Amino acid sequence: MNVRRLIPTAALAGAVALGATALTACSGAGAAGSKDGKLGVTASFYPLQFVAEQIGKEHVKVDGLTKPGVEPHDLEITPKQTAQLGEADVVLYLKNLQPAVDKAVAQSGVKNVVDAATLTTLEAHGAEPGHGEEGHAHQEGDEHAGEHAGDHEGHDHGGTDPHVWLDPVKYAEIAKGVGAAMEKADPGHAADYKKNTDELVGKLGALDTEFKDGLKNTASRTFITTHSAFGYLAERYGLDQEGIAGVDPESEPSPARMKDLQAVAKKDNVTTVFFETLASDKTARTLATDTGLKTDVLDPLEGITDKSQGTDYFEVMRSNLKNLQKALGAK
Repeated sequence: MNVRRLIPTAALAGAVALGATALTACSGAGAAGSKDGKLGVTASFYPLQFVAEQIGKEHVKVDGLTKPGVEPHDLEITPKQTAQLGEADVVLYLKNLQPAVDKAVAQSGVKNVVDAATLTTLEAHGAEPGHGEEGHAHQEGDEHAGEHAGDHEGHDHGGTDPHVWLDPVKYAEIAKGVGAAMEKADPGHAADYKKNTDELVGKLGALDTEFKDGLKNTASRTFITTHSAFGYLAERYGLDQEGIAGVDPESEPSPARMKDLQAVAKKDNVTTVFFETLASDKTARTLATDTGLKTDVLDPLEGITDKSQGTDYFEVMRSNLKNLQKALGAK
């Protein structure tokens, strides 16, 4: 897993549900502050932008700091974007995911700030032996549960995995928190925000059911991917995620790790090596060539581009489901 993708456990201290304290010093003056009379929302990257758009609809104007095609973790904030943050009625971000955003938010002076990390429970995935295995996305009794846990050297094992939006259940918790925040920032449209939040949560519940049913019976429970972004998804649906490089999706894995993954692929009937749309597919194709496996896309949904297998969160998640079903031999 990319070290930049880890969120220190301290970020979770005092985490609260549904944005009760994630939104600071809220007032009803927010919507009136926007030039067009809409609530001005700035979201740090796509998953939060999508939630804001789905809940706010015609009552909000949503701006995203991370443009399509940009790797979120590498985002550098421009002076114009810093100014944009300062003018926002509400800012949505995920603390410690994007250091540049954290710094800009701290300097912006915006009163209504929502940290998505406080809206759900984050976990560590890929802990080393002796650090506890509760964060592993391995099935009970899986012989590999501790076998490969030490492969991800070099990153902070005191940290937690930020990719909560890939679990529809946790994403729904974030949606509820964002909805509550919007209701407080713009009470005049609170009823609509509540209605839209309930609608989005319902759609995420349906998506959860699709994944649960679609991955219930498969020939294999193990999938290999360029980096470990899918810990929450794997854990939710009883799958076993194996990351190639561990530390960074674009770093070169060690020969020992490649050999290890070849053995895993053979033992666990793995057919496919997954890569993502915003990172190089070099390591995935190298492993696939060496093992005679196929390659396919498993999208961590950090951004939507013209290369994405869908135009929004739901379409891409359903593409991920189809690709997983095909790779795992769903019955």
